[in-house]
Amino acid sequence: MPIVHGFDPPERFVAGTVGEPGSRTFFLQARSGPRIVSVALEKQQVAALAERVDELLDEVMASDSTEGLVPAVAPVALEDRAPLEQPIEEEFRAGTMTLSWDPDDERVVIEVFPFVEAAVVGPDQVDDEADEPEPDEMMLVRLEPGTARAFVKRTEQVLEAGRPSCPFCGIPVDPDGHLCVRANGFKRRDPA
Repeated sequence: MPIVHGFDPPERFVAGTVGEPGSRTFFLQARSGPRIVSVALEKQQVAALAERVDELLDEVMASDSTEGLVPAVAPVALEDRAPLEQPIEEEFRAGTMTLSWDPDDERVVIEVFPFVEAAVVGPDQVDDEADEPEPDEMMLVRLEPGTARAFVKRTEQVLEAGRPSCPFCGIPVDPDGHLCVRANGFKRRDPA
């Protein structure tokens, strides 16, 4: 039986980072009372999660099956600009995440499972049923629609706070510049 870090709903659920742009570690952090759970994940994972939460809420808004209010944008009262809560103790590194809408409670449901090494499958095992190992633990968060929109807005701000992108090639620019592929290796500096 896996350990379930459940928050229904959390008092706070945010994405945040630790470290300098270019070497940041991303976290999802949920809190209810004194209990805080922090899960590390990749930048691409948190970006995909926020994008998909936003799309899910737009789909729910467009359907006629929802009785409650699903805000089109994050309510100002729910904005959260505070840093991650300390101490940050990584519970696990995120692997698979699932996202759904619970029509009974009208909540966004996010499940985060730990990263596990993929089993190597040989050519003679392709058609065999692979036994997926049962995860040891998971994070389960159930968010009201306004809180979910606030999560998306904060996540977008966290992602934008990283290194600026090169206007020519789109690759992130380090403080000392980068070798721009569109400029034949000429080292460009941040144009700011």
